[in-house]
Amino acid sequence: MISKPRAMSLGVLLLLLPAFASGQDDLAQLIRESYDKREAMVSMRDGVELFTSIYVPKDRSRKYPFLIKRTPYGVGPYGAGEIARNLGPSPLTVREGYIFVNQDVRGRGLSLGQFVNMRPHREVKKDPREIDESSDTFDTIEWLLKNVEPHNGAAGMYGISYPGFYAAAGMIDAHPALKAVSPQAPIADWFFDDFHHHGAFFLPHAFNFLVNFGVPRTVPGKERPPRFEHGTKDGYEYFLNLGPLPNATAIMRERKVDFWEDLIRHPDYDSFWQERNLLPHLKSVAPAVMTVGGWFDAEDLYGPLKIYREVEKNNPGVVNFLVMGPWPHGGWSRGEGERLGKVPFESKTSLYYQENIEAPFFRRYLKGESDVEFSEAHVFDTGKRCWRAFSQWPPKDCEPRVLYLKEDFRLSWDEAAPQEGGASFDAFLSDPSKPVPFTQEISIGMTSEYMIEDQRFASRRPDVLVYRTGPLAEELTLAGPITADLWVATSASDCDVVVKLIDVLPEGASAAADLLESEKDIAGAHLMVRSEVIRGRFRNGYKKPEPFTPGEPARVRIELQDVLHTFRKGHEVMIHVQSTWFPLVDRNPQKFVQNIFEAKDEDFTVAEHRVYRQGEHCSAVRVGCLPPRNEGGP
Repeated sequence: MISKPRAMSLGVLLLLLPAFASGQDDLAQLIRESYDKREAMVSMRDGVELFTSIYVPKDRSRKYPFLIKRTPYGVGPYGAGEIARNLGPSPLTVREGYIFVNQDVRGRGLSLGQFVNMRPHREVKKDPREIDESSDTFDTIEWLLKNVEPHNGAAGMYGISYPGFYAAAGMIDAHPALKAVSPQAPIADWFFDDFHHHGAFFLPHAFNFLVNFGVPRTVPGKERPPRFEHGTKDGYEYFLNLGPLPNATAIMRERKVDFWEDLIRHPDYDSFWQERNLLPHLKSVAPAVMTVGGWFDAEDLYGPLKIYREVEKNNPGVVNFLVMGPWPHGGWSRGEGERLGKVPFESKTSLYYQENIEAPFFRRYLKGESDVEFSEAHVFDTGKRCWRAFSQWPPKDCEPRVLYLKEDFRLSWDEAAPQEGGASFDAFLSDPSKPVPFTQEISIGMTSEYMIEDQRFASRRPDVLVYRTGPLAEELTLAGPITADLWVATSASDCDVVVKLIDVLPEGASAAADLLESEKDIAGAHLMVRSEVIRGRFRNGYKKPEPFTPGEPARVRIELQDVLHTFRKGHEVMIHVQSTWFPLVDRNPQKFVQNIFEAKDEDFTVAEHRVYRQGEHCSAVRVGCLPPRNEGGP
């Protein structure tokens, strides 16, 4: 189990640099007074030079490891006299002393060369000058070892989101000096994470990101193009009025966003996307890896879980940790982590992580100065609101169970035959012109809070099927992957399938006994625990889309990603099944068109969708359950 670092050890480290409060101004002052900045153009093996900012502690009486972040977002402020206001993964690492290295990747910021989104990894390099993100990392470390002092010969990497991808890519075929890497919210495969989820297109996230980030630069520099203005804060209204995706394409072409062209040319999981899947290449990685993610990361939940598993599978002997906390995207590095939206977490989870997990990880594997014992998986239970440590993930004592969708909109562990004479399915009408909203908030983009938001607004929609267990007689802990295994039919030829797992909090007379004191303001809420969507055309594989045969039941399986969530006594388990989730997911026209990015107004049609729940067409949700836990146990 990860224990708290010894106070004496931390105190000795704090004496190395002036002590300052955690405020941003004090951190900036600490950096100015304790570090010297140097800028360099670092040459790669093909001759392309990458702009690199280097911050070296002024105290030269000891040696320091390198802590590297490679980013497409710019490493400003630029100029030798311009000092960053923050460095490293947290203020703790600044105080403890590292040589911080921030680098613009190819074609971004002041670096030369061509920028390529999710640059493919080259397993076999036919030419010694052939490059990828792994080779650029290797060459950067080699240059640092020869040109920057006083170092101790060890290097670490970290990064959140896109920089998390560069950390994961950089640890492949690792440089011998690369001792510890922490990919945090890393992108692993853009067809299943970030922009696509099982082939369904996350419209506001992709549009709002690429309409600014994707605008090409004319020359290397720090200037950014004018930001795109939507003209409203109402994303539901904006994207509904925008109409079919060709209208979004027109905006992107006006702003010369090349990657949008890649999106519309590659609607299926073809070689373009397969080349950008980092997972098969995660071999010969750094000796110590700590992958970090947030259970409520609206952008990159897929990446951390998959990268942890692939490192575990492909690198026997490598120290491989997983940390999953109750955070939105990058929430462990911002704020104290006490709550998300209206939901409390009962502790300062971000500060706990920084002090007891992240800082000791780098201290141990880059400096050899920590005796903290690490468990392989340090995971937050989002229902019990507490941290748990496991020797592996998923936990080895997880028991597979099946929760069946039954008549009268019930959920049951019992596969017993249904009542005679009842319908074998539940049905709803899906109208693309009146899609189910993904949030009740007014926002132009994808809100962080949607992943834990109260779903009562959706539970009341006629185009959302709602199944529930009734109040639980004892607590139920779900751990590890969740898979929805449904049989659906449509009156049209295409549809999306959205499944949500929800924790229904008690209200009324029972609420006092079954709620935490901090939950009293959200009594009766339908809190989303996990959700996912699949574009139905990919139900049999992502490389070749297939239309539905109208009226014919088809099996649709959706991996919802992992959870660690305890449904406490008196709470209910709820499942939603729906077909629209707007504007989070673009509207499926429900008429099969070969390239959905080219759908026209006349392709959109109202359709009836059915979810079957009897006999050979029995719909269910497959979960893993942990045995009851002794209070105070691990």
